[in-house]
Amino acid sequence: MSKPIGPQSDVLFHFTIKLEDGSVADSTQLHGKPAKLRMGDGSLTPSFEACLLGLTEGSSHRFELGPDDAFGPVNPDNIHYMERSRFAADLSLEEGAILSFTQPNGAEIPGIVRGVAGDSVTVDFNHPLAGHKVVFEVDILAVDQPAVEA
Repeated sequence: MSKPIGPQSDVLFHFTIKLEDGSVADSTQLHGKPAKLRMGDGSLTPSFEACLLGLTEGSSHRFELGPDDAFGPVNPDNIHYMERSRFAADLSLEEGAILSFTQPNGAEIPGIVRGVAGDSVTVDFNHPLAGHKVVFEVDILAVDQPAVEA
């Protein structure tokens, strides 16, 4: 009997995320390494997790999520205009380039160069898939229920 995914299940699965035009944004199958997660650990949005609940080991499923349920809407507060002088002089700043920025707490965060005009560089710190409707395809490889502590 196939085990269904529950609220605390450990799940091993392959996934593919596609944009509305059918282009693949991410896929574990391209890398040949499935994803593993514990339901409820915060690694997926609640909407993604809700789509997985009840699926069983060995099953495949396809579902669509709007921006609010997937990676969120584009937040204009996450788009920053920076002076060119804040970047290394030899750094090629081209539209679409992904750069790593160090936050005050030392954590790294990626930013996408959205434009360069004179001495101004526009950097977008939104998730690259923010604002997009996505198609999420999953193949559930294994489901394990955590041991119940007495």
